[in-house]
Amino acid sequence: MKKSLKMIGLAAALLFSGQIYAQNLDIYKNIEFKMPQVTETSFPANTVSITQFGGISGGNVKNTEAFRKAIDELSKKGGGKLLVPRGMWLTGPIVLKSNINLHVEDGAFIVFSKDKDDYPLVDVSFEGLNTIRCQSPISAKNATNIAITGKGVIDGSGDAWRAIKKSKVSESQWKEIIKSGGVLSADGKNWYPSESYKKGLESSSNFNVPDKISKDELVTVKDFLRPVMVSLVGCDKVLLDGPTFQNSPAWNLHPLMCSNVILRNLTVRNPWYSQNGDGVDLESCKNVLIYDNTFDVGDDAICIKSGKDEDGRKRGMPTENIIIKNNVVYHGHGGFVIGSEMSGGARNIHVSDCTFIGTDIGLRFKTTRGRGGVVENIYIKNIDMINIPTQTIGFNMFYEGASPVLEDGQKKEGNKAPEKVFPVTEKTPVFRNIFFKNINAVNSDEAITLFGLAEMNLKNIVIEDSQFDTRKALTIADADGIQLKNVKLKYTEGTGATIYNSKNINLSTVKFESANKPYVKVLGNKTGAVLLPKEIGSDRSLLSVGADVAKNAVK
Repeated sequence: MKKSLKMIGLAAALLFSGQIYAQNLDIYKNIEFKMPQVTETSFPANTVSITQFGGISGGNVKNTEAFRKAIDELSKKGGGKLLVPRGMWLTGPIVLKSNINLHVEDGAFIVFSKDKDDYPLVDVSFEGLNTIRCQSPISAKNATNIAITGKGVIDGSGDAWRAIKKSKVSESQWKEIIKSGGVLSADGKNWYPSESYKKGLESSSNFNVPDKISKDELVTVKDFLRPVMVSLVGCDKVLLDGPTFQNSPAWNLHPLMCSNVILRNLTVRNPWYSQNGDGVDLESCKNVLIYDNTFDVGDDAICIKSGKDEDGRKRGMPTENIIIKNNVVYHGHGGFVIGSEMSGGARNIHVSDCTFIGTDIGLRFKTTRGRGGVVENIYIKNIDMINIPTQTIGFNMFYEGASPVLEDGQKKEGNKAPEKVFPVTEKTPVFRNIFFKNINAVNSDEAITLFGLAEMNLKNIVIEDSQFDTRKALTIADADGIQLKNVKLKYTEGTGATIYNSKNINLSTVKFESANKPYVKVLGNKTGAVLLPKEIGSDRSLLSVGADVAKNAVK
């Protein structure tokens, strides 16, 4: 009898593991490139609770030392699960080691200390640059086989770190913020958590890097040097599965130079006014799965990066072999974003079955001269978008760090190519071979903008079987090899399409739908081989061709 029970148990275990294996294999279906199967984590059977190492819940006692002791003890045993039971657990930084699974049970709430003295200055990479910032609340470096699991909540106490713009909160919220302490900017439009933060901002010519003061003086602007909440550097076999990550000081999740990474079943939250409040920034990583997650954040939601300018090019590590499926984004500067720090390149990325609800922009590609890097072989399909206040698909090679939604005093990003001719060098960014299929957007501002560079056009961008119901339709500038196949553009204002200095443009199967007659403008002496729908060609009142456009350039 015991033997038969054992056999039944073994069969059930095999069936269960087989189901998991099959589920994992589903994520690799219909991928357009050769994708190695991501190696998953596995841990020894050792389990300890934070309470065994002096952990005290309640939110009044710091458990920094208890976490350290528990992780050290588990590490000595070869690893295992560190259990954080239901309760509120206040702590300073947690440093993960190889073979550790930090398991935050349902009902457990880890909240990080607001005391900046708990976070020493360390060498890091932030926004693609090698720099110095405060230690992250959760970090791991060169670790193998690590995880954060469970259904609990992890809170970075980001409100203690972040500045706030008056324009982003209500009047009553603004009054409460001022009452809490801190200092105001000279014009009264910005609140800073401390004088240290304000000094750091004033000492920075490059946004987040205080480059006007010496390295020795950084301690005086420590409050300004906000950390990302979860920093994983050079790690292999990483699993984040289940928790809510919220209220980060800067970016929420930042895997950097990692491999075999799985992010699933996560809720990633930040206040919508949180500057640099990204969801996940995947930087110079390879072999990654991101699926079944929800994002509601203050900046880019799912963002692909690979370093900035010379630092990124020296590192020379592209982000590659990435599958992103079945994610929902409620708010963010972008639903899915590549750039602008992509100097190491990005390739072999699949994005599908995602929903963006009110993100500032939908699918966003951004860079600028000086970055360098090659972005290629990107495949995006089955994306639904609603209430997008700017572009549903936007390429901008002139990005200068601005949010897509203009705020008080912010200038619009410049999209007009300057007259100066720039040479092609290692600093010239390249975007090519990017494919979209079954993209559906309604009640949004603009369908598609494709802005390349005069010296390096966007190349081979294909959009097919898609529908856009927006205020404005399509703009193409400095592009080569743009195809819209079976695309419906329903719009209420402006032209159906404006094409400038672009060639090999095929819009022959596009259906323009507007209350007014569709109208197409073609401009630029570099424009050539433009194919338009028959109804545009048959009625010359629907087409405007600039005097500098070559004869027979438009058909």
